[in-house]
Amino acid sequence: MKKTLFALAAATFAAAASAAYPEKPITVVVPFAAGGPTDKVARDLAEALRKQLNNTTIVIENVGGAGGTLGAAKVAKASPDGYTLLVHHIGMATSPALYRNLPYKTLDDFEYVGLINEVPMTLIGRPDLPAGNFAELRKWLEANKGRVNLANAGLGAASHLCGVLFQQSLAIDMTTVPYKGTAPAMTDLLGGQVDLMCDQTTNTTGQIESGKVKAYAVTTTKRLTAPALAKLPTLDESGVKGFNVTIWHGVYAPRGTPKPVLDTLNAALRKALKDADFIKREEALGAVVVTDNRVGPAEHKKFVEAEINKWGPILKAAGQYAD
Repeated sequence: MKKTLFALAAATFAAAASAAYPEKPITVVVPFAAGGPTDKVARDLAEALRKQLNNTTIVIENVGGAGGTLGAAKVAKASPDGYTLLVHHIGMATSPALYRNLPYKTLDDFEYVGLINEVPMTLIGRPDLPAGNFAELRKWLEANKGRVNLANAGLGAASHLCGVLFQQSLAIDMTTVPYKGTAPAMTDLLGGQVDLMCDQTTNTTGQIESGKVKAYAVTTTKRLTAPALAKLPTLDESGVKGFNVTIWHGVYAPRGTPKPVLDTLNAALRKALKDADFIKREEALGAVVVTDNRVGPAEHKKFVEAEINKWGPILKAAGQYAD
């Protein structure tokens, strides 16, 4: 009887607390430095969410380091009250394979709120690369085995993941050149110090538009519609069958966050993703706002689990670890 009364009291308390949510500012942890693509997505989303949460203040806290795992670990350990959230990208799915001592369990230590967007990627080359299209590039890669330099923004970065899958798909080993961020990698690509890079449209569209790099293909299964990218073929249609890489972002809360709070957050997220200003800002980044059932918690988690299963064997075969 006492246990029953205690459970009822706890449930009543949780319901009352959730009904008033949010009563104070919400902190959204971005596990990367300010100014990067994930930070931009989080800040734009925060503005759209604020409108749906009674104009509650939403504070962005950048907790960078260890490929996003430090920020994620902070949220995993935070109080499960809905006032500390995480906006993270594909690193949620790749960290279990890249870090042998990950301080949290991706599928167990978070509540899944919903996906936000997907960012396509492009395969680009130095401006003086002799290949004019992907077919010519593939022949050039075959003829220059062991001499091709493939840049990325660091182990675990989107460009690193795409590069690993690209090499495995073509069965051609390249010399991987990791940098501390996209900017120095792009600088060396523009200067001809490295040959290729596969990176997000958020980082490459401007360079493609200006003709400063050679663009060969996009990594999605369908062609893109942005003017600067519309003429680019997909890698899949270019003969690299099944190649599909997008960098997605999602919202997470600490495990144990009350369901009424999660329901409120998910409802706000669904409305925020339909906000015209938010959609416009995402399109300017080359991102596609998610509109399918992955906006829901269950499908979001199922998607991340599928991504873990996809990238685990790929990264294991590459034999590269971040710790």
